[in-house]
Amino acid sequence: MSSIKRAGAMGLVFGLGSLAGVACAQAYPTKALRIIVPFPPGAATDTTARYLAQKLGEGFGQQVIVDNRPGANGTLGLDLAAKAAPDGHTLVIGQTGNLAISPHLAKVPYDSLRDFAPVSMLISSPHVVAVHPALPVRSFKALIDLARARPDQLNYASTGSGSAGHLGVELLKRATGIQMMHVPYKGAVAGFTDLVAGHVVVMFTSVMSTHAFSKAGKVRLLAVASTQRSPTVAEVPTIAESGYPGFEVSSWWGLLGPAATPREIVGRLNGEVVRIMSGADARDRLGSMGADLGSGTPEQLAAYIRSEHAKWAQAVKVSGARVD
Repeated sequence: MSSIKRAGAMGLVFGLGSLAGVACAQAYPTKALRIIVPFPPGAATDTTARYLAQKLGEGFGQQVIVDNRPGANGTLGLDLAAKAAPDGHTLVIGQTGNLAISPHLAKVPYDSLRDFAPVSMLISSPHVVAVHPALPVRSFKALIDLARARPDQLNYASTGSGSAGHLGVELLKRATGIQMMHVPYKGAVAGFTDLVAGHVVVMFTSVMSTHAFSKAGKVRLLAVASTQRSPTVAEVPTIAESGYPGFEVSSWWGLLGPAATPREIVGRLNGEVVRIMSGADARDRLGSMGADLGSGTPEQLAAYIRSEHAKWAQAVKVSGARVD
């Protein structure tokens, strides 16, 4: 076959492949979608997924099922998604802990940077120091003073070993010279249940996760770990204002599929997510709970995951944190 004919044949193959991809995206979705939530019901990841499922279902005209698969700080659900059929019908909420932190603390059954097809960022939320109301402290400085006076006598809850809340406190311990005992839970709701009951006295997690408990007066917020005060809890000072400049910890959540998901389907999903998260309803529903709404391209989310993966690798090294 001449080079011209070969080139023509190759062009036809690529052209047909492109047309097939477009046709695939136009037909998608052909059945119910599943969004895997790697945590128990009730907290920020679950709330975000259920809102997204409702809106995606309306946009696609298909049922979207939220499938809670908690365990191992979100790594079990993420692994399930990585091994799912890459047809765009199984998606997962990935976040700070299971994508950027856990891989540096323990062996996980997936590669955060290679085993997923990022779709779009969803939300982020700064962390806040929450304490049981009976604890005799009303400022972040008072908490640090108490912890210094009672080393290893105060305990703190986290949403699991390797979560941003766990690593955040380990970094805080290093910055302030305090010692507190770590009590890991399987999600924010379980941790807050024991915090409200007084079984643990401190928790460091997202503003979004604390929203309902602080609004009901069941926990006291002492400081937020962001460069500026959170509009949702504007009365709460930053950790920087409390004497520790530059201390910043937040959680973020993104939507992903298995790695080989066709780019045309990823693009279709991305368009829907951007539309949803840019709407006034999302601002009213999620923004009012302390979420900073995001979106963006799949490439932007991929780049962000890479940067967070590198950042938390250093944080794990500096903190000396271990899996409990």
